[in-house]
Amino acid sequence: MPDITWTVTTQDLPWQTQPAPASTPMVITAMTDFPNVILNREHTDQTMEGFGVCFNELGWTALARLTPEERGGILRQMFSGDADSDSAGFTICRMPIGANDFSTDWYSYDETPGDLELADFSIDHDRSTLVPFIQAAQVEQPALRLWASPWSPPTWMKSTGHYAGAKPFPGSGVENGIGDEQVGAEGTDMFRLEPEYLDAYARYFARFVTAYAAEGIAIEMVMPQNEFNSAQVFPSCTWTPDGLTRFIRVLGPAMAELGVDVFFGTQERAATHLLTDVLADPEASRWVRGAGFQWAGKGAIAEIHRTRPELALYQTEQECGDGLNDWRFARHTWSLMKHFLSNGASAYTYWNLALDEGGVSRWGWAQNSLVVVDPATSTFRYTHEYWLMKHLSGFVKPGAVRIEAFSWSGYENQLAFQNPDGSVVVVVQNDLGEPLPYKVGLDGQVFEALLPADSFSTFTIA
Repeated sequence: MPDITWTVTTQDLPWQTQPAPASTPMVITAMTDFPNVILNREHTDQTMEGFGVCFNELGWTALARLTPEERGGILRQMFSGDADSDSAGFTICRMPIGANDFSTDWYSYDETPGDLELADFSIDHDRSTLVPFIQAAQVEQPALRLWASPWSPPTWMKSTGHYAGAKPFPGSGVENGIGDEQVGAEGTDMFRLEPEYLDAYARYFARFVTAYAAEGIAIEMVMPQNEFNSAQVFPSCTWTPDGLTRFIRVLGPAMAELGVDVFFGTQERAATHLLTDVLADPEASRWVRGAGFQWAGKGAIAEIHRTRPELALYQTEQECGDGLNDWRFARHTWSLMKHFLSNGASAYTYWNLALDEGGVSRWGWAQNSLVVVDPATSTFRYTHEYWLMKHLSGFVKPGAVRIEAFSWSGYENQLAFQNPDGSVVVVVQNDLGEPLPYKVGLDGQVFEALLPADSFSTFTIA
């Protein structure tokens, strides 16, 4: 008889591990007829590398409002690698190279105009925010893996000479000082593509990697640019596939010397040619081990997974929400997770770990987070999306493989994985307004449960 653990989340019940109450019974029987879902261990897809978040400056400034004990407890809930821990188990995370839209302000690691030798390169800005943030997470998860991407190069490396690529939204009340002649556009290269600038930028990446290594923080992979198609009101830089090809030709060898992988990304457009155009160049393609997709990039991941199965595919940024952190958006988050993971993503990255109440960025955007801190009372709460992330990240271990969950008759709303220890994890949503009978077959047996209305459930079968 298998050992099954059942964990449930509803809008009013953040986290309950069964044995089930009488209202939601679970039974195990021999398979004598067709269940709603049949799990097939023999039909496997991608191997999971893990789940995580992005380390952003405003996340650390929010956590800094709390006591050291409270902050440590939150990070333990996010990252703890202890076998008996009830944490979310995040193991692979992202960080910016310089300023992003949730930084305290504009900055790069070298703003001396024309400093092609990078004589003034320094990560000193990060020593009060990103460095301690990551190091505090490493205390809980010493094997934490990290990858990085810039939102903007140093301004003097750009043809526009400005961090941002667009004017603020009308009525936003935010100013970024950009002039008409500095506005960027999709389908153009805002980076200066002269060889000496491409070379200096590749060395800029290398200096970043080595500087963080000196802090005990290993960067194992980089992507050339966040959202390379978007000129934004915050730090951003558009690139064409040709421009990225030229840069990857230089970046690849520089990263290989440091043992750092290069992925293509992050792609936020559904067009598959953005990647295939770069891979068509033999010199650039030899360095591209994988690709990252976010936002509208979800429309390209299925085709890339089908046609380029040798590439590791990451979901690189959870859609950010609107700062309300409500149940509605948690339901949307599940649809995103199901889409990316069903189409080959081996890593899934949530966006902000923590933010102040309202989640407003330096640039006027309100966004969601896993933890919300109230600046007025110095208290905090976990959001619905934290519990939902934990339904996968807390049970699906690095090295797990996604397995087939063959279903019919409206029972397609789940994901299934087999962990390295042979245990099987099934995560399912009941999106109905009433309880749903649920019968799952595995290895000749069936377990039956009554899923609560409007709920998420995780079953672990050992």
